[in-house]
Amino acid sequence: MSKYKVALVGCGKRGGYHAEGFNANSDRFELAAVCDVDAGKLKDFAAQYNIPKTYGDAEEMLAAERPDVFCFATLPGIRLPLIELGVKYATRAIAYEKPIAQELSEARRIHDLCKASGLKVIVSHQQKYGPHWQKTKEIVDSGDIGEVQRIHATARSWISQLGTHLMDYMLWFNNRSPIEWVVGQNIGTQMLGDSHPSPDFTLGAIQYANGVRGIIECGAHAPRMNPGDNALLSLPFWTDSSVTVYGTHGYTQVVSGNGWRAVTKSSKGELLSGGGHFDPSYEQKPYLKDLADWLDGKIATHPCDGDISYHGFEGAMALFLSSLESRRVTLPLETIPDDSLIQRFRNTLPVSEEYRGQ
Repeated sequence: MSKYKVALVGCGKRGGYHAEGFNANSDRFELAAVCDVDAGKLKDFAAQYNIPKTYGDAEEMLAAERPDVFCFATLPGIRLPLIELGVKYATRAIAYEKPIAQELSEARRIHDLCKASGLKVIVSHQQKYGPHWQKTKEIVDSGDIGEVQRIHATARSWISQLGTHLMDYMLWFNNRSPIEWVVGQNIGTQMLGDSHPSPDFTLGAIQYANGVRGIIECGAHAPRMNPGDNALLSLPFWTDSSVTVYGTHGYTQVVSGNGWRAVTKSSKGELLSGGGHFDPSYEQKPYLKDLADWLDGKIATHPCDGDISYHGFEGAMALFLSSLESRRVTLPLETIPDDSLIQRFRNTLPVSEEYRGQ
């Protein structure tokens, strides 16, 4: 069992969760260095997480430290240059935040570069490690709801914030059966200026190769699944995401901030339920342990590996293409548009404020 040296970029909240996860797996990882452009934040972060070395420049850190694992928790506008640095300095693995890019064209370049280099990649779709998500997956895999027919995913936040999580979790519940085609509709311009730019509301139909149909709703008009205050910046808003899996003999549902429930063959019509809530401090530990096991060769792939993460992102962006071009979009995409899909929405969507008063 090997121990892997880690260098981390990003001293924000998500960077803290990654640091906690690496330190919680201290038998498998050595968190050796951290980088941020904010010197004060960098100093405090290093002290909080007991990281011995600090840097103000990512390339300087990688050149000096030569880590096995390069982790970064930055805004999605900073992706490809950091991936290129990880490849340049021959890291064995890159672990980074979702979404994998802002634009489809950049995501394809990232995916192709990582595949060509042979390094391992994981993306932080870590909520699936939560106990209530694991329980829902257990129910689906047991066959107690029968053969899966339909998967319905919802999130109150827009698709570039939580939609890539949901696309990944739908693939996970469906045992990675690939997406064949999508049809999507998008409305609203307020969130096109967000750090995770997206139309305000996305509605999509997804057809999987095994015959399962997916429906996804993200943003201003998605249903409320999480009780309590739903103000835009409150925790219930951000944890108001769900996946419901319908089978021939029942269903099971997980809500990120509100546990799980199911009606199954064995429950004979009785509603089963259990608790659970969004807990990134808990989820990050097994997510990173699986990375160590993958590097060790103990598991064939990581549940959040680069291939499945790219496929889910491609599906989400195909919903954009479908809306922009008024057509069904088949995956995998043979041709990737070079232009910005977000800019095309800015140019074509009627100006609106879908989130006002929500």
